[in-house]
Amino acid sequence: MLPGEPREVSPREAEVLAGLAEHLTNAQIAHRLRISIRTVESHVSSLLRKYGVAGRAALVALSGPQPSSSARPGHVEGIPVSHTSFVGRGQERQEALAALAHAAPVCLVGPGGVGKTRLAAVLAQAASASFPAGGAFIDLTPVGEGFVLRTVADALGLAERPPQPLESVVAERLALGRSLLVLDNCEHLLDEVGDLVERLRSDCPQAGILIASRERPGLPGERVITVPPLAGEAETLFLDRARAIDPGFAAEPAVVAEVCARLDGLPLAIELAASRVAVLGMDALRVGLQDRLRLLSGARGRPPRHRSLRAVIGWSYDLLEEEERALLRRLAVFAGGFDLAAATALMPDTPPSATADVIGRLADKSLIGVVGGGRWRLLETIRAFAADRLAGSGETDETLRLRLRWAAGTAATLESRLDGTWAPQFDLVADDLRATLADTPAVPDRQAHRLARSLAHLTFARRFHREAIGHYLAAADRARDAVDGHQDLLNAAATAVSIADGPLAFRLLMRAADQIPSEPPGLRAATLASALVVTHRYRGAHDRDPMSEHLPALIEKASADAADARTAALVAIARAWHQDGLELARSAVDAARGCGDVIVRLGALDVLTRAYARAGRMRAVQQVCQERLTLIEHLPAHEPSAAAEIVDTFHSAARAELCVGDLPAALAVAERAQREDPIGEHPYLSIPKTIRPLALSGRFPEVFQQAPAMWEAWHQAGSPRSAWMSTAISAAALAHGLAGTGEFDLWRSRALEMARTEDAASAPVLAPFAAFVDARVAVHTRTYDQAATLVERAFAPFTVRWYEAYARAAGAELAVVAGLPEAAERVAAAMPYAEENDWAAACLARTRGILHGDRDALAEAVERWTSIDARFERACTLRSLSARE
Repeated sequence: MLPGEPREVSPREAEVLAGLAEHLTNAQIAHRLRISIRTVESHVSSLLRKYGVAGRAALVALSGPQPSSSARPGHVEGIPVSHTSFVGRGQERQEALAALAHAAPVCLVGPGGVGKTRLAAVLAQAASASFPAGGAFIDLTPVGEGFVLRTVADALGLAERPPQPLESVVAERLALGRSLLVLDNCEHLLDEVGDLVERLRSDCPQAGILIASRERPGLPGERVITVPPLAGEAETLFLDRARAIDPGFAAEPAVVAEVCARLDGLPLAIELAASRVAVLGMDALRVGLQDRLRLLSGARGRPPRHRSLRAVIGWSYDLLEEEERALLRRLAVFAGGFDLAAATALMPDTPPSATADVIGRLADKSLIGVVGGGRWRLLETIRAFAADRLAGSGETDETLRLRLRWAAGTAATLESRLDGTWAPQFDLVADDLRATLADTPAVPDRQAHRLARSLAHLTFARRFHREAIGHYLAAADRARDAVDGHQDLLNAAATAVSIADGPLAFRLLMRAADQIPSEPPGLRAATLASALVVTHRYRGAHDRDPMSEHLPALIEKASADAADARTAALVAIARAWHQDGLELARSAVDAARGCGDVIVRLGALDVLTRAYARAGRMRAVQQVCQERLTLIEHLPAHEPSAAAEIVDTFHSAARAELCVGDLPAALAVAERAQREDPIGEHPYLSIPKTIRPLALSGRFPEVFQQAPAMWEAWHQAGSPRSAWMSTAISAAALAHGLAGTGEFDLWRSRALEMARTEDAASAPVLAPFAAFVDARVAVHTRTYDQAATLVERAFAPFTVRWYEAYARAAGAELAVVAGLPEAAERVAAAMPYAEENDWAAACLARTRGILHGDRDALAEAVERWTSIDARFERACTLRSLSARE
């Protein structure tokens, strides 16, 4: 029988052969076919006999074309690519793949240099077909404490969505399907990694977790696979690597076995030795290894698992020229890699061309890895060895000082490019910038302050908002004068405002006010005024700090000697927020226009919108918001203070358009906010901008799609007090009530839950909108048993009047269709609102048509509904018009 001409193959053998064609292991084939591994082995043996070939590779070759990579399910990002063969580890691979198939956390544990990363990469590649939702391979080597979650999110391509916890965002992604997460080099972050894995296992139990660490994480239910030194495969690895350099290399098997044994079978040590054998020859290599091992073996105070590896690296280090050693030592301070500029910064007395030459020589000697794109990186074990040498050289302080100068300059350069392309370069150096700042003491220092402030700005622009606050606070601690520290605290407060954390912003502003000296005059007054504004703009009455009641007196005292226009404007804005009144608000706007500061002007216009809203003048509110939209067009969105005003402007403008009944304009603002909001997509804060106009427009399927996501995200964020957002949930109730889905009561109760009340009338923000929804649904469903009560609620005096026009119009219509005796009076009382709200005008035209049997009024209503794209209401009105023909 010729190879490739088999006897008859059974259906089961054909299935096994298909698995071989996909390069699956016996364990993977067994799992797929639900048979034992031993049975798979038996079928493979049978196939070898039937095809008359000698090995699995021949079977694969005979089984037909392989699936393209694009056809394979799942893609794990970041798997390290190697251009050398993988040797050994058959048993470990089989055990790990079997454990991953059962969704148990798999932990590869072993000493440094034993090959855990390479094995993890091979496992991730082999297992990717079993994880159709993809995943990520993440090296935690350069990651500092507190940044594991951030790093995992970045690797999965996930953005921060405040105030939803980032771990919930990650869990949502991994729960989309079977996903694989590989966490490599975890030994310095075991507690943090353990906490994250426990949370992920709870929220997405089907996700695969593969951990590589020098120390066992100690996770419940983990499958620990010890990665031992190579045994018989060590010689194969040595020969393979030596022949990659010198294809003609040959040595006695016994001599190769001796060298590998003396290297303890550690792959990294073997590869380093093999890289030198082409130059030294086996005899010199054996002599060199003997000297180095005797010198470093058994060093006291070192863990036994480090001794042989350090001997190999130490031997390589001793072969270097002095300039090579000097650079290698100093490069140990870079955890995330480096480019030529970074390396040159550590060697200020060496020309860049000479530094480049030394880097090339170190790369040739396998002591520096080429990352690509003009960047290099030390292997972690080599970096640890170099760090020890740096500590013993007496150069540590000088090298850290040079690194700080490099980091501060690099961060400042990136900061100057915020209006262009900067993020990819920042991502390359971010870990080292963070590590450098973390290594500086919290004392006044010009370079450390410069780094902290730039890093804060960069992380804010990168949408790492909470991290940015921490860096601004670090900058304040390192500022050399009170004015600089004060500005850092102001930036931290503005960042808190931009992510809707009013309480934190207030505390930071009060801290800034306490720390500022009497000079320059007015600075304390301006800061206190900003704190008072925050208590009104960004904090509800329930969480205002008792200190805020004393602010007006403090402001007056502090501003007594302040003559600058900006401080005067801020004080005027604070007074307008605190005392209320249209004239005070107008005066604040006049003062803000005079000071020439756009940010101050935007803040003044916001207090004017509140004053107009309290007076029921929604058209005026709309005009002010349109002015604000114009003002934000050229603001630098990467500045915290500007971002805070941009976010608030979009929120206010979308609401203003809704409150005048211009539904298309409200949706247009919401769509623009989605594109331009500098904070990014909120998990639930952005959705209300669209749900309310969609519900009022009658686009119910879109409401039904978005509302559950908003509700779920709110719960995942901890169900924060969000009374203003309860109107969006109430809008969802309106859509369900008008569409007759049977979920009206459910969403109505959810709105009350979000407003933290059992009675909508007791929630100032929700009351008018809820009264409108109840009245409108009663009209549509012809449920009139509670009509009198609902009408009374719709005409109640509201403290917050944003949606008062809707309540009045719907209440008047309910009074008419329910035949209440005061119906005509209700219609008359509601008519003034037609001037302020297009939706109310259309509703009242329909109501007049029903009350008086006036077809012209109904036709007018149809035209008005059409003009604001209120599709459902237009259809309802057309039915009423047809009924009167």
